[in-house]
Amino acid sequence: MRLVRFLQRTHESYAAQTTQAQLLDLPVLSKASKQPLPPTLNELVSSGKEAAKAVERLMQNSTENERRKATVKLSDIKILAPVASPPKIICLGLNYRDHAAEQNAPLPNEPIIFLKPRTAVIGPDEPIVEPAFAKELDYEAELAIIIGRRGKNIEVQAARDYIFGYTCFNDVSARDVQFRDKQWTRGKSFDTFAPMGPCVTTTDQIGNPTSLRIRAWVNGELRQDSSTSNMVFNVYQVVHELSRIMTLEPCDVIATGTPAGVGFALKPKPRFLSPGDLVEIEIENIGILRNKVADH
Repeated sequence: MRLVRFLQRTHESYAAQTTQAQLLDLPVLSKASKQPLPPTLNELVSSGKEAAKAVERLMQNSTENERRKATVKLSDIKILAPVASPPKIICLGLNYRDHAAEQNAPLPNEPIIFLKPRTAVIGPDEPIVEPAFAKELDYEAELAIIIGRRGKNIEVQAARDYIFGYTCFNDVSARDVQFRDKQWTRGKSFDTFAPMGPCVTTTDQIGNPTSLRIRAWVNGELRQDSSTSNMVFNVYQVVHELSRIMTLEPCDVIATGTPAGVGFALKPKPRFLSPGDLVEIEIENIGILRNKVADH
């Protein structure tokens, strides 16, 4: 199931994507069929997998007339970031073997982590704003985990039970700031530096999250083309390792690192983003996240 948070005029809601062009507004369908659901996508995620099963039952048991009344056209709405104001955005560095290799960096023995603020979050088709004092803007295509259940010291074999679903994530980075600071927080935390979306694909629909194709294009040019099988720490190991450090909470977002092909590592010379550039990130079984770069 692919779940989308959206805005229709001034009304915010969430929906299940049924076709490439249509959605089912789930609160509307819930009201029409008198089957209760949480009123927001955040609350649905926080309710865990039982809520996702309730959505599936609602869609199966509703009538054709009820579904017709709840149908929304993609052309009539604005898709928002799937998680509104996540409690934490936890990011990993050097978590792909090919990305470490393009930098001649050793593979980490433990996950390298940093945090992004929730104020950096934007949704599909919203602009990535180039800061006035940072010029080496870069993209990073990443698979993001959406946590659905509170947990601490989660075992690897139990990690799947704590994951609600997955989305696309762009770990936008101001490399000049990042490399000057020698640590990553400031260079990766500007407003608009955490695009995500377009949907959350639930764990039962994602397929094998340890073997998903992940790609990124800049202005139609393929820059990154890899697989999550190249991760140093797979999604379940990531959840385990992070939960040893901090309590994971519903709606936490974990960006699991990027593969080879980022702008600063391209040969023969780096190629950074400029205002007007279009970045597209596609992950198998999720969809495409598109964002243009805008000048400050």
